[in-house]
Amino acid sequence: MTDAATVIHPALVLIAGGLLLPWLRGALRSVGIVALPLVVLALVWQVPDGAVWRLHWLDYTLAPLQGDKLSRLFATIFALMAAGGGLFALGQKSRVEVPAAFVYAGSAIGVALAGDLVTVFVFWELMAVGSTLVLWSQGSEAAYRAARRYLMIHLAGGVVLFAGVTGHILATGSVAFTRMAPDSVPHWLILAGFLVNAGAVPLSAWLPDAYPEASWSGTVFLSAFTTKTAVYVLIRGFPGTELLIWVGLAMVFYGIIYALLENDMRRILAYSIVNQVGFMLAGIGIGTEMALNGAAAHAFTHIIYKALLLMSAGSVLLMTNRRKCSELGGLFHTMPLTTVCGTIGALAISSFPLTSGFVSKSMVSQAAADGHLLTVWLLLTAASAGVFLHAGIKFPWFVFFQKDSGLRPAEPPASMRWAMVFFAFLCIALGVWAEPLYALLPYEVKYEPYTWAHVLTQTQLLLFSGLAFFVMLPYLKRTLTITLDTDWVWRRLLPGLLRAFTPLLSATRHAAGTTVKATVQAAQATVERTHGLDSRLAKTWPTGRMGLAVLILLLGYLLLYYL
Repeated sequence: MTDAATVIHPALVLIAGGLLLPWLRGALRSVGIVALPLVVLALVWQVPDGAVWRLHWLDYTLAPLQGDKLSRLFATIFALMAAGGGLFALGQKSRVEVPAAFVYAGSAIGVALAGDLVTVFVFWELMAVGSTLVLWSQGSEAAYRAARRYLMIHLAGGVVLFAGVTGHILATGSVAFTRMAPDSVPHWLILAGFLVNAGAVPLSAWLPDAYPEASWSGTVFLSAFTTKTAVYVLIRGFPGTELLIWVGLAMVFYGIIYALLENDMRRILAYSIVNQVGFMLAGIGIGTEMALNGAAAHAFTHIIYKALLLMSAGSVLLMTNRRKCSELGGLFHTMPLTTVCGTIGALAISSFPLTSGFVSKSMVSQAAADGHLLTVWLLLTAASAGVFLHAGIKFPWFVFFQKDSGLRPAEPPASMRWAMVFFAFLCIALGVWAEPLYALLPYEVKYEPYTWAHVLTQTQLLLFSGLAFFVMLPYLKRTLTITLDTDWVWRRLLPGLLRAFTPLLSATRHAAGTTVKATVQAAQATVERTHGLDSRLAKTWPTGRMGLAVLILLLGYLLLYYL
């Protein structure tokens, strides 16, 4: 390892700090939760371009710490998210959640700063452990079951990724994490492993199945790292892969449809994560500098406004102990700050002018237009209207503004309010002044979001979407229903088949055991007859017969040797 003495690995600091947090108490713990990610953020900006750490492993040279503009962008937002999420979770009673979340966030930073596939895989799997613990720490039976399903999906994805990385190393002799193409079985496996974490169809259901079962603060952490780390590695490894355009578009409309059908406020926002990551994958598939800048910028802004939306939902959940839209409404009376912050997040996710979503998502659509991809541009435009329907209007309307539910909860504790205000400020600040964000992007930005054509087109789109929502409001009112998704296969179908075939499997296992036992007993009897205490071979033989036997063996050996 070289140059490690002068540059500290930010990921290892956050992971180590997370492991130390359970031993802190009181004000020291609170200060550590907020200050540690800020220290890590400063360390991220101490990492220069190029490989900083080098480690020799077997016949390969690993680069556990490597910097450039893309890795620095993602590491920056991951550290900011850890700080904001930690501030929001200061009142969390669980002693496991925040430490696990810091291990989770540190692992995501480790992936972003990794220069080789081996390091990527190590931090990738550590992310799965940390996120599972965040989910598990909620403590309910539903969270335990969701955590098991979540871990099952991500371990399966990890096995696929491991097979791909191993095949790539054997085929190329290199562990460097560079641009690849889906032109071989190992590369297809690596791509598939990345897409599992991105929440790509048909396995998207793991995300809305798991995230809403976390605590009021745990979902905020879960929303930020797994899918956006997948976006990072896809930008790094598979830019311009056309398949990602269509996978992304499928995710976009999948998320919209299921979010419109959903009644649980956090499941609405979870499906919205799938939808928004779909925009990013479409940009990666287009593969131009504008599109990749758009995907990276949208990942950055998405972490902020999605965290804000889930903070407002978490505040409602904590103060009302209700999560169904059909049980909520009228909360703006006693939760005005939460209402305002949730509405700002809803406007940002809808790409409303003067919000962060407007200056990032539009870059992907512009890249489609510049590439003369008319179908892609039309679908992305239609999807933008769908986003406003399910996240921009539906979530704040049914939670805060619809017919009064009679609930009069107070605002959440101060630390939660400060976290929401901080992220709401970022949503507006980046929308008004996008240059700091554009300066972080991997390629030089030649894009002006606030043109009359763009502002007018987006405003018209949002206004007509809003009109459509209120026209269709009688059909959109939620009832106590359950939405079936593809997770029905592993949550219902496979367990049902197992129960149905259990008697047959038991009978088969019993018959096989009986057969094996009889076979073993017969073999033992044969051995006993031949080699037992009373067998012929165990008896004393005359010397002459032994000499004859040795002579026969010697002659046989000579005959075989000379033939």
